[in-house]
Amino acid sequence: MNNQPNKAKLFSLKYFFVDFVRVTGALPTLLWYRPKILYENEAAKQKIKGGALVISNHNCFFDPVYVMLAIWYRRHHFIINQEFYDTKAKWFLDRVMCIPIDTKNTGFQTMKVINDHLTGGDLVSMFPEGHINDGSGEMRQFKSGMVLMSMRAKVPIVPVYVREHKPRSARLRVVIGEPIDINKLYAGRPSMSDIEAITNRLFEKENELKAIAFQR
Repeated sequence: MNNQPNKAKLFSLKYFFVDFVRVTGALPTLLWYRPKILYENEAAKQKIKGGALVISNHNCFFDPVYVMLAIWYRRHHFIINQEFYDTKAKWFLDRVMCIPIDTKNTGFQTMKVINDHLTGGDLVSMFPEGHINDGSGEMRQFKSGMVLMSMRAKVPIVPVYVREHKPRSARLRVVIGEPIDINKLYAGRPSMSDIEAITNRLFEKENELKAIAFQR
């Protein structure tokens, strides 16, 4: 399957607004957050090419900005909760290419949109906790939908951990993990227990990246 980026998209007018926001917002956000990007290993330093699913923990509403600062060289299509999408922010969210999803009843059409992006070579980013965590520093258990998205589109999952950020007190820290190719680990159709095991492993991986964020 060819999931390399479509070169025509690099110059598509539909991306004009999101590219304008990225370019004009780059300098002020870099100066304000002073991001320090850490990597799990050498493999994690390789630029992400083609379709991939980025997952991250979820501390606050600014997490999409933090993830974009870490993986600055790609456009992101963020999966967002339908409840947040159906607000006054909808106009903006549409133009920055967000994908709304009903977490309680995910329909076929939504999964098709996500799959089309991934198989088309796009980067889709999401927060598998489902909601912002409670501020205790502990992540909520991950939802398993990300595993099905990755396996259906045959793309890797890239784990990212964002350390909770306090403006002016410290630099933003984001840890990027090595891409995980689930399809190589589980050939064929996985069982429900396999999917649960993969979900738990990804949750453990996020905690490993968290340890890096607080140690270095």
